[in-house]
Order: sequence, then C-alpha cells, then structure tokens
Amino acid sequence: MTGPEEQPELLPGLVRASLQESQAKARATRARKAAEAEVAEADPVARVLVDVALAHLDRTFDYAVPASMAEAAQPGVRVKVRFAGQDVDGYLLERAATSDHPGRLAPLRRVVSDEQVLSPAVAGLVGAVAERYAGSRSDVLRLAVPPRHATTEKESSPPEPPMPPEPAAGDDAAAGWAVYEHAAAYLARLAEGASPRAVWSVAPGEDWPARLAEAAAATRRSGRGALICVPDGKDVDRVDRALTALLGEGHHVTLTADAGPARRYRDFLAVSRGTRRIVVGTRAAAFAPVHDLGLVVVWDDGDDLHAEPRAPYPHTRETLLLRAGREGAAALVAGFARSVEAEYLLRTDWARELAAPRAVVRERVRTVVAGASDLDLVRDPLARSARVPRQALEAVRAALEDGPVLVQNPRLGYVAALACERCRTPARCTVCRGPLVLTGPTTPPACRWCGTEAPGWSCGECGHRGLRAPVVGDARTAEELGRALPRTRVLTSSRDRVLATVDARPAVVVATPGAEPVAEGGYAAVVLLDAWLLLGRTDLRTDEEALRRWCDAVGLVRPGGRALLVGDPAHPAVQALVRWDPGGFAARETAERQEAHLPPASRLATITGEPGAVDDALTLLSLPEVAEVLGPVP
Repeated sequence: MTGPEEQPELLPGLVRASLQESQAKARATRARKAAEAEVAEADPVARVLVDVALAHLDRTFDYAVPASMAEAAQPGVRVKVRFAGQDVDGYLLERAATSDHPGRLAPLRRVVSDEQVLSPAVAGLVGAVAERYAGSRSDVLRLAVPPRHATTEKESSPPEPPMPPEPAAGDDAAAGWAVYEHAAAYLARLAEGASPRAVWSVAPGEDWPARLAEAAAATRRSGRGALICVPDGKDVDRVDRALTALLGEGHHVTLTADAGPARRYRDFLAVSRGTRRIVVGTRAAAFAPVHDLGLVVVWDDGDDLHAEPRAPYPHTRETLLLRAGREGAAALVAGFARSVEAEYLLRTDWARELAAPRAVVRERVRTVVAGASDLDLVRDPLARSARVPRQALEAVRAALEDGPVLVQNPRLGYVAALACERCRTPARCTVCRGPLVLTGPTTPPACRWCGTEAPGWSCGECGHRGLRAPVVGDARTAEELGRALPRTRVLTSSRDRVLATVDARPAVVVATPGAEPVAEGGYAAVVLLDAWLLLGRTDLRTDEEALRRWCDAVGLVRPGGRALLVGDPAHPAVQALVRWDPGGFAARETAERQEAHLPPASRLATITGEPGAVDDALTLLSLPEVAEVLGPVP
C-alpha cells in the first residue's frame, strides 16, 4: 500500500503517462487524416444512402473514398459515415468519378464489412417500393437487409449440389398440374427460361406446396432462381418439406423472422452469394437477393399477414409484382380464394388464369348450407337459427367414421362476449366499461380489458343478474361438441396453441380462422360455424375476407369430402362457396369497385392528422384533374 507521503512522488509519472497517451492519440489522428486525404485513384466518389428515416434526407450523399478503403468500398457494402456531426450507418450504392458537390468531400469513416449485402436489383426495388408507398428507402431497407451477424459472416456458404434428374412424363411429380387448364404450358415455359404470368385458382384438397415446389424446380432447371412468399411459418414449413422431398437437401433456404439472427443471416448470405437460388419465406423474403430471378410466387395474397405493419406498409403481392416487372421474372399469384387484386390482373390481361374444370371441383368437395332446403327445415325446424344445428352434428358423426373433422369457429376463447339474459344489454365492467367475458366453465365473469372479476354482476338497465352468451369461443365450442359426441377426441387450435398438423385418426378439430392444422390425408369433412360473424364486420373487404377464410378451411378437405356452412344460404359469399366459384365472386366485386372508383381499379391514399394539419395538406395538395377528394371525416 502506498502511504500519503509517497503520493506526491507519483504525480510526475502520471502526468508523463497522460502526456504520452495524448501524443499517441494525436499521432494516430494525424495518420488517419493523412490516410483519408489520399483518395482512391479510380472512382474516388462514393454515393451513400444514410440510414436516416427523415423523408427530406432520402437521397444519396457523396463521400470521398480513401485509398486505404478503395478495394473494400464496393457497391452494396455497409459503411460508416460522418453525418450531421455523428457517425451513422449507411449503404454504398455506387462509385463515381466525379461529384456535383463543389466543395471538399468528407471521407468514408469505415467500411463495416466487405460483404455486398445490397445488390443493385434489390436497391432499385427498395427505391420503387418506397416511391409506390410514399415512404423512405431507409425504412424499406430495414425489411430488405437483416441485421449483421459478424461471426456468421466469416463462415463460407457451401455450394449448391447438382439438381436431381427431371421427372418422367408419367411420374406423379409431373402429373400434379395436369388437372389445371394451361398449367402444362405454364410449366413448360418456365423450364424454357420464359417469364409467363398467371393467377392460379387452387382446387380443394390440392397439395399446393408440392405444386409450388414443382414450379420452383422447373425454374431452377432453366438456370434461374425462384422466390416463394407465404403468409406464416406453418406454410413455410409445408413448402420447405415439399422442396426437400422433391429436390433433396441443399437447394433452398427459408427466410422467416423467428429463425434467429444467426441462422437468418446465414441463409441470407447463401442467397446473396448465389449458392442458393430457391427461397421460401414470409413477407420480408420478398426482398431476398436471389441471383437471376426467374419466378416470384405469392400464396394466399388476400391474407393480411402479407401487409407489413410498419411504415411504409408495403404488401408482399405488390412488392413481388414490382420485382417481376423490373427483373423480367415470371409471376404466380395462387390461393384457394381469389382477391380482387388478382382478378384485376386477369381483367387487364397482365396474367392468365390457371383453373381446374368444374367436373374436377365437383369431385373434390361437396358444400352445403344448413337448412338451405325445405327438406332440411322439415327434418330440423331450427336448422337456420341454431348455432350447431342437428344437420351439422349428423355430418360430423358420419365423417368421423372416415377420419378427422375440422370445425371452424371465428371466435377465440370460451365465451367471447356476455349480455343480460333478459334485455340483451351487453355486460360491461363497472371499473373501466370494458366487455365481460368467461374464460372457463368454472370461472366468474371478468373484464377483457382490465381483468377485474364481476361475480355479483347485475344489469344496469333492468337489474337482472342472469347472463347469456351471444358469442361463443372455440374453447366453449369444443366443450359442447365433446358432450354431444362422447368418446370422441376433441382438439383445439387457436392463437394460444396453434397445431401445425393432426394425424389421420378420427377427431374433431375446433380451430379459429388461420389456425387450422393440416390433417394427414386431409379432413373427411369441414364444418363452418357462425358465418354471420365474419360477414358482420364493417369493412370494404368483409365479404371477400369471409369467403377467403372459408375457402382456406374447405381447401383442407380430402378429395371427395364434404363441407357444411351454418349461415344465410342467400348471401352472395355463401353462394360462391357452395359453387366453389371464388373467381366469379372476385369478378363481381371488382366490377362494383370499378364503378365506385375504389381499389384496385383506382389508387387510394389517406391523410390522417389534426383538423388544422389536414386542412393545410388539402390546401397545399396539387392533384391531377382526374383525382377525387373524399372527406375530410372525423
């Protein structure tokens, strides 16, 4: 230990050490500035897109390329630059010989990595998407390029193994598309290296992941890459398995948000480096830097999971179609249902239809509505008013002899809403006025918003203490079906616990829309409950969305299966399901929207803000003569 009398003797040494450290830093700074002053001889100007979300800064800025960075500073790499007094991230988009800036250019601070993660094609697509959705390129780039993982970046990407031989004409892999008109010609053109565009209306019971895998394989054999975008991870897993079964390991990658930073960046680098040319993923995969892109596919484009929830809110379908046009790639918009946007592609001759003949559709599934005929009403007078009519229970019992049965219930939970038994007034929490719900058969009513229990609730209008359940959730439905069908296995699949698959043993599977598991060999029957709930929303796409959810559920039935819907048999969406005519329904919807000047025939932009700000925007807005202004509205 140093005593007090020794401390003054240490001060000169500390001063000398501090002085030497300052001198070393000064020498390092002078050396760095000297190195930065020596700019590259060839193309000494770097055009950098800085990672700043401000709209007025959404442009490139010129920086000098130091000679020491000339080799690493290539288009597409990540860089650090000095901007507004601080070091910020950016992407080097291109090198140039001269700059429009008259003064001295600031040098690049650092090349973060010499990995070229932003290809010219993707950089152009990012700009087109930002312009289309009135956003900034930096926001779109966060979707296009995953965060860097330095350890993974040092690893090499293994080369792609040789492609397996093409299947013979009689093989199942080659005959899967045979039931669809013009599909053989579409695949042949893909294999030839052409770029056909189509909207595929998938028949019920189709193994669509296998068909998409075959289309991707045909494109890959032509020397080009393929990009398949699906709504969620369940669909990614299905297509992943189909590609592995068809081509084997090592020919494709999957890009999903829940893959983890290391794996996601590893797969991204395999695509960026060109060692993988087939990509399957969710919406962010639409920007994957596939080399020699030959085919883009979007499955179930009407699913709202394809819409990015962050600004500038790009949609997978629009991103892929923009990319197909820019890179000359083929396009395939596929699904059991058809969106009005897909129908508009057919109406404008941008794409051609791939559909199965009516005879094939009739063989695949037979759909009926409970209580639709006079005979049904004679057998069960409550067929149209009961939530689970006798006709539905009989259909479930009969189908259970052949395999599992899917019951789609559009509400999550046990009892999703409560009301007064006498006057039908909705039951509300006395603390926050939130809706009261039941979470189980033995739990008291509780507020859905604040969680406060209300065991002694009484109606504020009439004072009655009895409660009724106008809306029943999937858990309560499963409980009721279990009582009605004793010794029957009942499973539930919803947001809290989503099942990916179920086996071929007899069972009743109660699922919410979008959470339906895939049954081994397909479902023997599908029952759709509470159709009025899906049709009761106040939205432009209400009927379209209801039909899409029903078609996605009925599409899981095995060939020759049955489907039954409990709802109004006269509703146009219900009739479209019974006829399995999503194309005709989409055509009528498109025609009505054209008459009303609504999307997709017209482009719609909304401005949201305080009343004064909206008035200022309307005053300063310069619109073409054909534009219409709707509102403002509260």
